[in-house]
Amino acid sequence: MLETKGVTIRFGKRTLFEDVNVKFTNGNCYGIIGANGAGKSTFLKVLSGTLEPSEGEVVKAPKDRISILKQDHYEFDNVKVLDTVIRGNTKLYEIMKEKEKLYSKEEFTDEDGIKAGELEAEFADLNGWMAESDAAELLNGLGISVELHDKYMHELTGNEKVKVLLAQALFGNPDILLLDEPTNHLDIYAIEWLEEFLINFENTIIVVSHDRHFLNKVCTHILDVDFGKIKLYVGNYDFWYESSQLALKQMKESNKKKEEKIKELEDFIRRFSANASKSKQATSRKKTLEKIQLDEIKPSTRRYPFIEFKPERQSGKEILEVDNISKELDGVQLLKNISFKVLKGDKIVLLGENSIAKTTLLKILAGELKQDKGKVTFGKTIKLSYLPQDNEKYFNSNKSIVEWIADEYNINDETIIRSFLGRMLFSGEESLKKVNVLSGGEKARCMISRCMLENPNFILLDEPTNHLDLESITSLNNGLINSTAEMIFTSHDHQFIQTIANRIIEITENGIIDKRMTYDEYLEQMKK
Repeated sequence: MLETKGVTIRFGKRTLFEDVNVKFTNGNCYGIIGANGAGKSTFLKVLSGTLEPSEGEVVKAPKDRISILKQDHYEFDNVKVLDTVIRGNTKLYEIMKEKEKLYSKEEFTDEDGIKAGELEAEFADLNGWMAESDAAELLNGLGISVELHDKYMHELTGNEKVKVLLAQALFGNPDILLLDEPTNHLDIYAIEWLEEFLINFENTIIVVSHDRHFLNKVCTHILDVDFGKIKLYVGNYDFWYESSQLALKQMKESNKKKEEKIKELEDFIRRFSANASKSKQATSRKKTLEKIQLDEIKPSTRRYPFIEFKPERQSGKEILEVDNISKELDGVQLLKNISFKVLKGDKIVLLGENSIAKTTLLKILAGELKQDKGKVTFGKTIKLSYLPQDNEKYFNSNKSIVEWIADEYNINDETIIRSFLGRMLFSGEESLKKVNVLSGGEKARCMISRCMLENPNFILLDEPTNHLDLESITSLNNGLINSTAEMIFTSHDHQFIQTIANRIIEITENGIIDKRMTYDEYLEQMKK
């Protein structure tokens, strides 16, 4: 059992949210949503006990164990992978180490025997005999192969570490599971496994995510952080969206009717308040007018950028041909004899367990990396734009966003630039921010702005939803659906892929699988 009573968070004069009263119950999954900076991760910290609320309290059953998805990928670098997972249950891990120390003693006293018996009883109560096999099962489900289980964490790649830390959070059947962006850096197979795990999890789950499909699949409730409040909705993300839009529509319609009534009463009072025969009616209407209260509609923290990709010209018949290319990096064969041809109208998603291989292919197509062999040929009409996953090199500058855009595209009219940036949520003073101090989400919107201004008819996008909030993801999603440009992109966002891609290319160790179908159709075919 977990409950918040009158929880309020303030930082200085700014109130993130106030008077939050929510009771979390077993068997339910609560998805926390809201704009970037609204306070989603802060609320998780309050629930976990790592941040004290400004007012109110968090009540937890004394015996309940909270498990948190750790964000520090270097914390366990000198710990073996399997041990890192088991450390998810701190009490069990401490008992295991104490047992190990006790049994390694050269002289074993009667007191040691009594202590060992107590430890063994606790160990059994915590299902300790199954700890290693349970940890291995979680790792295997998330795609961490058996040969990695005895390696040290520092020997793993970044994406592998993310999976191990997720397995750590899931380990030992915690009473309350707190997950902040658990699908980040997971491949599609790991995300699908995680969805099934959470659907079957019998205790309480509270999760922050920007993945709409994930929220729809696993959530029974939605906590919406907006308007300085946290409001609970029963149902998944789609149900929240429909419910919140309906409630807003009803409030606006109610206010419109009230405003019409107010105008009608004010007109009557103005016309007849000085008329002796109708003064009583005018007084009565004044009383009625005083009772009418308009519903307060606070401005939402949610803001949707306007994203539109309009090609300067449409692509011709010849678009792109990739002929037998291969690439090796640091002694690892990433691409082997890759060949495919892009046709008119193609919106291709690149799949594959090896994210470095996908990024490498996009870099080769963008001209940022040279293949070891093979040929890449673009049609003469093609105007290319590339949205990389790692964009840091573009922001090593002390320029403002306005200057950054102006210099990049030789636009001398600041009014035009500010108007464009306003549509991308950089209005007023925000457009004068230095690009080297921008947040991840702001940099992502700058890169999308850059891509839009290039008016490409062919777009390469590597994990374009990274760092974006749900509103920006929705706008980007719609912009790419509506674009007539051909494109190749990578993503782990199920709904993003399903609604955009009409062709699937999966990179494997032995080449590619190339299918002209939707993402859901492809997944179904792979299962069969």
